[in-house]
Parts: sequence; structure tokens; C-alpha cells
Amino acid sequence: MEVIREYLARVKVGKKQTHLNLTLFPLWSLQEGEPNYLTLDEAMEQDQIEITEVSASGSVPDLLLVNRGTQKVLVLEGETLVGAKQDRIVNSTFLADGPCELVIPVSCVERGRWSYRSRKFHSGREIMPARMKRDHQEAVRASLSREEGFRSSQDSLWEDISSRSRRHHTHSSTEAMSDIYLTESSRLSEFVSAFRQVHGQTGALFGINGAIVGAELFVYEDTFSRFFQRLVRSYALDALDWMEGEPLRSVAAGKARAFLESAGKARAETRSSLGLGQDVRLESVSVSGTALNVDGLLLHLSMFKKERGNNPKQGEYQRFSARRSRRGH
Repeated sequence: MEVIREYLARVKVGKKQTHLNLTLFPLWSLQEGEPNYLTLDEAMEQDQIEITEVSASGSVPDLLLVNRGTQKVLVLEGETLVGAKQDRIVNSTFLADGPCELVIPVSCVERGRWSYRSRKFHSGREIMPARMKRDHQEAVRASLSREEGFRSSQDSLWEDISSRSRRHHTHSSTEAMSDIYLTESSRLSEFVSAFRQVHGQTGALFGINGAIVGAELFVYEDTFSRFFQRLVRSYALDALDWMEGEPLRSVAAGKARAFLESAGKARAETRSSLGLGQDVRLESVSVSGTALNVDGLLLHLSMFKKERGNNPKQGEYQRFSARRSRRGH
């Protein structure tokens, strides 16, 4: 898709920042202007938007979003929604028109609860961990190819959360993803404090132990600012999994530019998004990702480096994670 190639060709890569085994490269999209939408957090804080179960009995893979205001609302793939009958994550980035009602596809990230804690959801102020998000994107892509909509692999998500809970010594009565973040809150805060957002930054490229993992880009600095710390925590949680028994290496600067150039050559499939604009799915031998294109602007672009033919069971990360689990760490 030409708009993605042109966008990535303009992206500038800044000086890397490193803390332990996590490396961050600031990115700039060089797009002027201010967003004409609210983020989900902003809309919830202003009581403009409400997300609830679709009915009193609920439906695990669906929620009801009601935007009562006139402003559009950007909802990000992987954002956590906590409360109601069980915590969920959003399956795809979309821009909700204002006003509107949408049934949105979601996935459960709290396996052990199906009872009301609140009538409506509020923001969990976290994004699903980076590797989990990569695998989640692939599951949604497969569902779309089967013409089954923006659905994920629920069993795979539950398995991932369960194994992460064991590795991070998380004791959760409801097997909630949020409890993993809570368990590691102190160490994750150290990562957040170590990285700084620079003026004009609209995205970040992340690497762990010397290898590129993924990148998140937005068209506007203001939007990126609102997600910066959450993105750092999502990659830092994976970095903690890689730390034990592995050398602490940073990522060479040349790898960052090479990754973006490779992503610009990926083939793109477009379809109508959940809200306004087009949902774009990127795929190449080495890169996968998603984007939201609205009127020629990429409001959000999320990309990941594939591992060994994109078999998630064969990459270094998964072998190391399994090794930790077997050792009981």
C-alpha cells in the first residue's frame, strides 16, 4: 500500500536509548497538525464514551461501545478494558465516529471470572505484552482470511497468560493479565524511568538482547505521548523474560533502519475497519503488522519482526521462556 511505503520512507530514527537488555529508538513521522479525535482514556474521562457487555448475560468475544459525543475516538488494539463480567483486550485498532454505537470484537484476558464487578468497563491503562500482541495479530489475520471477522485465538491467549503467570510468580485468583503487570510493577517502573520521550517523537522501535522486536508509530506526537509509558511496559515485560541467563546486548542502529525499510516492502491487504477508514494487514518474510488508514493518514502502525518463518514455537524467545518455566523460575 503506497501510503505505508511513503510514510515509512519519511520516518526518521533517533539516537537509541538502552536500559539493561531493552533498546528504544525514537521515531518521527514528520506529520504536522493535531489529532481531531480523543483517545479512549480521554473519552472515558470526559464521560463521552461507554463500553459495556452486549447484554445482561454477556458474550465473551463482543462488547458494546456507545459514543455519545460528537468527537471521534481512537481505540487501540491491545488496550485493556477492566471490569464488567471479565477483563478484555481490544482485537483491532479503530476510529469510532461520533456519535455511534458499535459491537466491538474483543478477547478475554481474565479466564477465571464471569461475574459482574461493575456495569461498565474502565481503562486498564495497559497494552498487552509485545510478543502476545504479535501472536494476537497473527490470529486475527488468520480469522480475517477465513472471513470470520476480527477474532483471535482465545485458547492461545489463555495459555500465554497462564505461562507468563508462572514465570513471573503471579498468583491471580482469576488468572488476570493485569495481575502480571501488578506483580512486576516495580521492575517495570525502572524501565519506564530509564527511557525518555524526545520532542516531536511519534513512535518507537524496540529491541531486546540485540535483536529488533517491533515498532509502534502514530501520526501525531500527542497520541504517542499518551501511550508512551504503556508501550515501554509492554516491551519491558518481555525483556524481563529474556534477561535471566542471557547476555545484555543493545541493538545496532543499522538494524533499526533496515527493519523499517523491510516493512515498507511488505505486501498489504486492506479491508473496512471496525469504525472509520481502512484496516491494513502487512505481511512479508520478515515483518508482520497492522495499520489504520483514515483519509490517507496512518493513525496507528504496529509492526513486529518475525521469528524463524513466523513459527512462534521455534524462536529464541519462546525457547528461553519455556526453559524458565521448566526450571520453575
